This record gives sequence, C-alpha cells and structure tokens, in this order.
Amino acid sequence: MTVLLVAVGGALGAAARYLLDRSIATRQTGPFPLGTLVINVSGSIALGLLLGLAVAHQLPASVVTLVGTGFLGAYTTFSTFTFETLRLLEDDAWRYAAWNLLLSGPLSFTGALVAFLAVR
Repeated sequence: MTVLLVAVGGALGAAARYLLDRSIATRQTGPFPLGTLVINVSGSIALGLLLGLAVAHQLPASVVTLVGTGFLGAYTTFSTFTFETLRLLEDDAWRYAAWNLLLSGPLSFTGALVAFLAVR
C-alpha cells in the first residue's frame, strides 16, 4: 500500500511541477530558472506545513507518505536545480548561477521553517 501511495502522489507531483514550470517559462524572458526556484520554495513551504500539521494534529502516516514523500518528493527537484545552475555556469551566466545558489537554499529552508512553526 505504501508504494502505491508514493506512486500516485509522485505522478501527481511530477505533473504539477511540469505544468507550473511550463506556465512560468512561457512568461519569462531571461535565463534565470525561476520556475525551479518557485517550485522548490513552494514545495518546501508545503512540506513545512505538512510536517507541522503532522506533529500538531497527528496526521495519519498514509497522508504524510502520499503528500510528503509522493507528491512533494516528485514536485520539488534538487536535480533540476543542480542541472540548471551548471548550465548557467557553462553559458557564462555567473551572476544568474550565483543568484540561484544564494536564493534557493535559504528561501526553501526559511519557507519550510516558517510554515512548520506557523501550524505546529
């Protein structure tokens, strides 16, 4: 049953990531990977909310597995963040690469922490 929850959540999370990234990309003109930043930060906030709710309200493990491991695991993407940062470096877009590195981690962690504390 756990594998099924992860698979269903993962399929939905991957589709959501793709649709949101495409929606952002069609409006963007520069090389900065804004879609991935928005996805990773919003996914981190959602994970913080989920874990805060799990602690405060003892959500069933199946909900945490479906949403946290499945959906959010597929929705957020560290590998794409890494790939896009390397591509920026290859394209000599050092400033964009630096901004991506400086924003992604701190914004994702802060978003998760604030969301967790807000609902805990």
